Amino acid sequence: MLGKLLLTFAVIVIAFVYVRHQDQAKATLAKKSKSKAKPSDNDSLSGDMRIAAYMFLALTVGLGGALYYFRWQDDHTIVTVTLHRENQAQAIRYEVYKYQLRDRSFITVQGTAVTVASSERMEVTGLDL
Repeated sequence: MLGKLLLTFAVIVIAFVYVRHQDQAKATLAKKSKSKAKPSDNDSLSGDMRIAAYMFLALTVGLGGALYYFRWQDDHTIVTVTLHRENQAQAIRYEVYKYQLRDRSFITVQGTAVTVASSERMEVTGLDL
């Protein structure tokens, strides 16, 4: 996930540098020609497109950041795992982060790795499906 974010950020930076370079090249050509032209409709359209592109970029980055935060928040929800064994009357309870929960194993909040045997029954509470 972090790699995807870094790649997206790199593409945005490269596109920004490219557009900036193109604008500077056009500005130097305009200075060399020393023509005093009136602002045309094409220039105002170009400015409007630039504003729209920046607004779209801000919306995309903001939405991506919000989705990443909500996913992180959901993954760090603490759920309760209860293990019922055949030969024990009392069940064992563990607190586990949601992203650490696997099929037949999990890692507790304290860092203990637990593997569930085939004779045990695992009950998970706190999941919102």
